[in-house]
Amino acid sequence: MPAIPSSKRQTRSKREPAVRARAMPADTNPAGDIFGGWLMSQMDMAGEITARQRSRTRVVTVAVNAMTFHKPVHVGDVVSCYTRIDRVGRTSITVNIEAVAMRQDSGKNVPVTEGVFIYVAVDESGLPVEVGPSD
Repeated sequence: MPAIPSSKRQTRSKREPAVRARAMPADTNPAGDIFGGWLMSQMDMAGEITARQRSRTRVVTVAVNAMTFHKPVHVGDVVSCYTRIDRVGRTSITVNIEAVAMRQDSGKNVPVTEGVFIYVAVDESGLPVEVGPSD
């Protein structure tokens, strides 16, 4: 098979979601849209995964500094949560999280929600511990 010329290749984002889930009928509010709490839960799981990978220890959510809902999520959409560490403190990690819904009917990716979550690294007793240096 001949190689595809570089001018014809599609560039793909190297960004990978920390969490991906399909929105189901049980997750809806009376209007038929997905509950904001369900979406926030997915985002919190994504942030926890990212913060735990960075701290290499258990982390707990201590704050959600910002949450903006841009568009609704519909039943059948696949929601992907993308994370970026914005700040690492002595015991805390601030994670920016963006939720993108791939619409079931069109396959189009639509940014739906973004938020800033803060996690604290803790030991087995739940006491704060220092976040170690990154690799």
